[in-house]
Amino acid sequence: MDMLTLSQRVGERLLQRGWMLATAESCTGGGIAAALTDIDGSSRWFERGFITYSNEAKQDMLSVRADTLKTTGAVSEAIVSEMAQGALAHSWANIAVAVSGIAGPTGGTPDKPVGTVCLAWAIKNAPPHVCTEHFSGDRATVRAQTIERALHGILDALD
Repeated sequence: MDMLTLSQRVGERLLQRGWMLATAESCTGGGIAAALTDIDGSSRWFERGFITYSNEAKQDMLSVRADTLKTTGAVSEAIVSEMAQGALAHSWANIAVAVSGIAGPTGGTPDKPVGTVCLAWAIKNAPPHVCTEHFSGDRATVRAQTIERALHGILDALD
């Protein structure tokens, strides 16, 4: 399914529930929000997006804890969990998605190679669902795969 159709489905499901969505993005740099707001009428279900590329932004805008960043690094399931919960706490959204990863071509390590992306989906008053993916390809391809996975995860969370 193409990105436009996927984004439309997300919007339809959110409208059915009467819910608003927030995004908390690092490695995608606002790509998830852009894909969703490409849909006409998305203001009825897209509440806001946080682009928190730096660790300081993650702390300031989403209340990510410095201890967690120090212990796990910015690309971890613990961080995206805190990012998603922070997006809910700092918005009017009912559901949030968060991503942090290494899109490349540099920045990878043996433990976290290029293409490693952590994602989290959180619904108010429920524990977040988190996962780590290992995508391949160049920077643009890793980012596109991350956006697609994030949107599929929103649909899964809404089912």
